[in-house]
Amino acid sequence: MVKLGFWQLQRAEEKQLLAQEIAAKADAGPSSFSALLRQDPGSRLTGQKLQLSANVLSGKQLLLDNQVYQGRVGYLLLQPLQVEPEQPWLLLELGFIPAAEKRSELPEILPLPPRLTLEGRLWQKGSNPLSQELLAEAGWPKRIQNLNWPQLEHLLGHKLIPAVLQPEQLEGVDLPRPWQPLPMSAEKHLGYALQWFSMAAALLLLLVWWRWKLNRH
Repeated sequence: MVKLGFWQLQRAEEKQLLAQEIAAKADAGPSSFSALLRQDPGSRLTGQKLQLSANVLSGKQLLLDNQVYQGRVGYLLLQPLQVEPEQPWLLLELGFIPAAEKRSELPEILPLPPRLTLEGRLWQKGSNPLSQELLAEAGWPKRIQNLNWPQLEHLLGHKLIPAVLQPEQLEGVDLPRPWQPLPMSAEKHLGYALQWFSMAAALLLLLVWWRWKLNRH
């Protein structure tokens, strides 16, 4: 429990640094797609602004499952874009779309113009340690469970930028786009650390009391 407490402190420090990075990127101007391609593949892209024009790859929409917005369960609707020929595609977030009452019914997707000019910010979804598989279902739009980039590339048959672009405005699409670059804040990690340390202290007190009781007998 003590080790878990220190691990949560470490995670809190990492989240504080990441929040500072995102704030700094918010103050910077947008970069181009060519500049994005020149970046180190291991760079953290969340919060980076991007400006581009791209072709819409119609018929390949993705529904990222198990999303919650204002108490409603649904999907994040994602659309692959081709920015430059022979270069990786980029996923565009169209927004949150509620799920139907029946699991077998998929939401209706409105068509997009064949070409878009966009400005927005990138985000990279953190991995789920309990489930990282794509688990793509049959048909299109295709329901998926996780943004597993290697499996997504295999599914689409093309290399992808491992991030999603959330546009500032998207004409003709009126879906909410919740911005959650940090799924858990540094304050929450500090709270969990306090809980682990408190449980460790409580267990230590119980052991001392039990030892004292044994000694009395």
